[in-house]
Amino acid sequence: MKKIVSLVTAFVMVAALAAGFGSAFSRVSAAEGDTVSVLFTHDMHSHLETEKQTRDGKTTESGGFAKIKTVKDDVEKDYPGTFLLDAGDFSMGTPFQTIFKSDAAELSVMAQIGYDATTFGNHEFDYGAAGLADMLNTAAKYDSDDYTMPAIVGTNINWEATLADEEAYPDGQKLKKAFDNYGVEDYTIIEKDGIRMAIFGVIGDEAISNAPEAGLAFSDYVKRAQKIVDEIEENGDADIIVALSHAGTNEDDFSSSEDVKLAKEVKGIDLIISGHSHTVLDEAQSVGDTTIVSCGEYTDNVGHLVLEKSGDSYKVSDYQIIKLDGSVKNDSDVQRTIEGFKSTVNSKFFSDYGYSYDEVLAESDFAFTDIGEFGKQQGEEPLANLISDSYIYAVKQAEGSDSEPITASIIPAGTVRASFDEGDITVADAFNVSSLGMGADESVGYPVVSIYLTGKELKTAAEVDASISPGMGVARLYMSGIGYTINDKRLFLNRATDVAIIDNEGNEIEKLDNDKLYRVVGGLYSCQMLSIVKDQSHGLLSIEPKDKDGNVITDFTEHIVKDRDGQELKEWYALASYIDSFEGNSVPDYYSTTHNRKVVDNSINPVKLLKQPNHIAIMLTAIILIPVVIIVGIIVAFVKRRNARRGFAKSMFSGSRNRGYKRTMSSRGVRPSVRHRKMSMKGRKRRF
Repeated sequence: MKKIVSLVTAFVMVAALAAGFGSAFSRVSAAEGDTVSVLFTHDMHSHLETEKQTRDGKTTESGGFAKIKTVKDDVEKDYPGTFLLDAGDFSMGTPFQTIFKSDAAELSVMAQIGYDATTFGNHEFDYGAAGLADMLNTAAKYDSDDYTMPAIVGTNINWEATLADEEAYPDGQKLKKAFDNYGVEDYTIIEKDGIRMAIFGVIGDEAISNAPEAGLAFSDYVKRAQKIVDEIEENGDADIIVALSHAGTNEDDFSSSEDVKLAKEVKGIDLIISGHSHTVLDEAQSVGDTTIVSCGEYTDNVGHLVLEKSGDSYKVSDYQIIKLDGSVKNDSDVQRTIEGFKSTVNSKFFSDYGYSYDEVLAESDFAFTDIGEFGKQQGEEPLANLISDSYIYAVKQAEGSDSEPITASIIPAGTVRASFDEGDITVADAFNVSSLGMGADESVGYPVVSIYLTGKELKTAAEVDASISPGMGVARLYMSGIGYTINDKRLFLNRATDVAIIDNEGNEIEKLDNDKLYRVVGGLYSCQMLSIVKDQSHGLLSIEPKDKDGNVITDFTEHIVKDRDGQELKEWYALASYIDSFEGNSVPDYYSTTHNRKVVDNSINPVKLLKQPNHIAIMLTAIILIPVVIIVGIIVAFVKRRNARRGFAKSMFSGSRNRGYKRTMSSRGVRPSVRHRKMSMKGRKRRF
């Protein structure tokens, strides 16, 4: 019977595809019984709109919320009771985030698509607890019988600790009320086709550390998850338990992943939809009785999972990563809504800067490094050169004739969120590259700040890049105005050499004076992070941003660069205005290649390995040599003592003899030859 059913199923699939009913992906027909169909996303980062990429003259398209709706409708033809879930970071990453608080564009379109539930990632807190509260209150106004907003399952916020903190209380209380207003719960029960699914959300340790703007206290995500699962099981009102987890998986070491820890330590979770790490798991992973899935970032894909009841647990019967490429059509109704929000972005945000969403700034004859590969390998990056150069240009433009000389600008890889392809570069494209954060003026985008670093601290920044960033990719640094060489064969924390002020072609202009202050510009968040180098390295490295008088900066907002009208200079605007300034509306070929700003030379030449030792190298060398000297001293002392017992007055290296030995030799009337002495001593060495 099973063979007959399998043959019939196969025949139906082939016939459907041959008739043109198949879409860009294959699927298995729904089986009767305890079958659960789940579509899922995570880390969408406001990528509402379908994007086009041009590489090597070939243009492709991917992503967009309108394609998700098409896939949902198609899957539901075979699985009418399909659940659509998201694991957080649905916002922040494109210009649609600029109306996050006022229009809740992401959640609104998710409601139109038909999302059942989502949770918060770290980036939902980018505008602070108060900003998230504003978004939730806006979204709550849309909720109606005809327009149902997705259920939001709360993260492991520790409300007791948050509201007990005097500093955190005002925004925390505002967010707590917004949770109540929207209806955010620890978990929700959704029933479809006789399947009652319990869905809860948590945010992992690393994601919490990446949300400093939240200003909230969080509980341990594993302990909180177990408590919720226990409550669900105690109530006994769910067939399957799903965790929307913004903790992530580690592609290099899957077993060490935070979501693997969640699966191992929390009993009772059937499915974990894993967000935060932007991972694509081509196969569903099983950890005990728990299944872990991920489909990647930016709406490039949607995941589809079919589970079948097997005893007391659910087993995977079908799993697909569905690419949202050009073969998947955009749903017209959703696309119309997205176009409406684009108009809102123009009127409420870009118009204040004299720009519009699709306005072309310049054309590029080449593509920059794809963002998926950017910063993965150590070395100079043309995209980073473009961004860091734009800061210096824009600061000079903003300050006009009053601008003081700028030695360098600095950017970390972790703040670069997108790249540029061949063809037109629009205002939206420039925004996407530097889309993070908010300024002191509470408008979108991190502002550029002006700080001062000593020559020694600029060398230390190069060393952070050389020694620390290989284990922490987001800390990989790129500088304009400063050049250096990296050799990872050198001692740890002494891998950067030849750090100097350079021209645009990488030629040295002058060496850095360790005690002199140099003006540096960079993003607010990036420059703030320089201050933690001392703590993170336990004092071995130290960078303390200062004002021009050498005073350590305690409030970076006081050093935000503003134009003559008092408006903050935003990172994204610095980049957009720089590209807009290019002659002939064309990106210069200069940015198609590297220019010796960062040279990687992993030579084992002794001269290159030992030159320019810093204080850490000297200290480490001393630490290594001291034990060696002690050991040699012990050996010498031991040999002296041993030889003295055998009739030698001095060490084995002296060659002289004691009086008794001389008397003995003379009494024999023999004077040993030099050759005889050497052989005798050699023999002693050999025995030793």
